Amino acid sequence: MTSSGLTPGVSADMQRFKKPASPHDDAPQAWEHLNNFLENYLHHAWALVIALTLLGLYLRLPDALRLSIWQTLSGEKYAAQRYLAGMLFFFSLLSLSLLWSGGQRLDAWLFDYINWRGSRPPWLDGLMWVITQTGNGFLALLGALYFWFMGDKVLAGRMAFGSLTLWLVVELVKALIHRPRPFTRQGQARVVGMRALGRSFPSGHTSQAFFQTALLVRYFSLDLWASGLLLTLALLVGVTRMYVGAHYPRDVLAGMILGSVFGFIAAVV
Repeated sequence: MTSSGLTPGVSADMQRFKKPASPHDDAPQAWEHLNNFLENYLHHAWALVIALTLLGLYLRLPDALRLSIWQTLSGEKYAAQRYLAGMLFFFSLLSLSLLWSGGQRLDAWLFDYINWRGSRPPWLDGLMWVITQTGNGFLALLGALYFWFMGDKVLAGRMAFGSLTLWLVVELVKALIHRPRPFTRQGQARVVGMRALGRSFPSGHTSQAFFQTALLVRYFSLDLWASGLLLTLALLVGVTRMYVGAHYPRDVLAGMILGSVFGFIAAVV
């Protein structure tokens, strides 16, 4: 800079000229603020919507059915209670393991291996994206509508209430744990499709897939082959959540536990 405040080699007219500010200059910053707002409050909003929906459905149940639900959940099946208590205890340990730095390194290594290492042809990306959508909570609600119109209102009710309750719990846990998505931390992470909003732990898609599997297997008393087919599909949903860049392995494992627990509860209620 010279004593006159002008840059050498640049004319005074050019330096005095300033490009007018464009309204588009603030667009990236506005999008960043919106994204931060959604990450901080999305789960709270979803939890409120799901809770109100669940309460509305529950209030429309006959009195005898509401009483049956409470009797079953507090009932005499001690083996089932031990199973549920054990699964929820393991889920609690898994949540606490997020404080362990070594667990995060292992999570990151496994995520990288599944997410981007090796060949990733476009057809495989498309297939994985399709499979991961089978764990969408809205698909479970569509399944409940299907069974309702097919005349099986008992299964429809179990699927709808179980899915909504599980969805509510997942959103509340995400809001409490507040774990960032892997693509915000892993520099080489691939994202297939749209970036998932909100937080990472636990995996909602995986939980819904295992919920539907546990419910259908027990409700229809499916044989080994049919049960294995549904379980394989649920496991694939968990793998795809890492493949598309949305979740770490411990997120998926937590989703498997929660979904299985709620599927079991929905089947015995």
